[in-house]
Amino acid sequence: MKNNKILGIKRGKTFSPNHIGNDEAIFLLAMDALREQGYQISIYSEEEFMLVPDIQLPLHIVSMARDKEVIKRLQQLEKDGTAIVNSAFGVENCFRKNMTNLLVSNRIPYPESIIVSTSEPEFKGFTKPGIWIKRGDFHAIHKEDVTFAASEDEAKEILREYALRGIPDAVISKHLLGDLIKFYGVRNTPFFYWFYPYEQNHHKYTHYEQINGKLTYYQFDELRLKELAIKAAEVLNVHIFGGDAIIDKEGNIQIIDLNDWPSFAPCRNEAAPFIAQVLLNIFQNQVDGIIAGEK
Repeated sequence: MKNNKILGIKRGKTFSPNHIGNDEAIFLLAMDALREQGYQISIYSEEEFMLVPDIQLPLHIVSMARDKEVIKRLQQLEKDGTAIVNSAFGVENCFRKNMTNLLVSNRIPYPESIIVSTSEPEFKGFTKPGIWIKRGDFHAIHKEDVTFAASEDEAKEILREYALRGIPDAVISKHLLGDLIKFYGVRNTPFFYWFYPYEQNHHKYTHYEQINGKLTYYQFDELRLKELAIKAAEVLNVHIFGGDAIIDKEGNIQIIDLNDWPSFAPCRNEAAPFIAQVLLNIFQNQVDGIIAGEK
């Protein structure tokens, strides 16, 4: 093995709302699996990584980072030839505004949405029973970063609060009627897992049930869900991913969110070996490419 060193970057606590322990647990399981394959692992927090003065290339990096300055540094390392999973460019693609534009332009079924400035929001027509307002510049950090507005006045107040917090734009999405499901996946492996978060008392979704209503268990094509989720992950350029979808009464599926490397909390032990496998494959492909280039 030409290069058996891996630098791991844990996700900062700010970027793990309600999931600090879960995010770290899946990350450490993946790192342990790589150690078993003979890799030397050095693990840093996002803050510690920014203090590392010199990164020797080529180097493999496993990252759950989301801090924007860390992402910029990782993107430069990628440009210089470092294999990083998830890609820092993919992480940036998952920022809400970027994700919306990419999924829509690539014809991934997604709620009807517009992007507005928080300082001068325009509503061409408010739809009942309400709309979802989501910060556009980043992932959700606070509970208010994904908020349901039942009236135009409420929507404007939410956007005003975003502006005061320095959030420049927001994604406004049509509310979809149907069953909410959550999924986790690892590209280029057989692993895919989905469930109804209301059934498992997933605390993040408790207040959503009051808006969406009780589960109806609409029939849908599970293979189609997997295909759409993987296609969305490919469009966004992330290998380790999770997200949410709505199933309507006709069985239609719409992806409403996709994130880079979520917690995999309900399926952590099952997912970890597949995460390790995709990391091994990507890193080995990089090594093989370097060796081929040296010949």
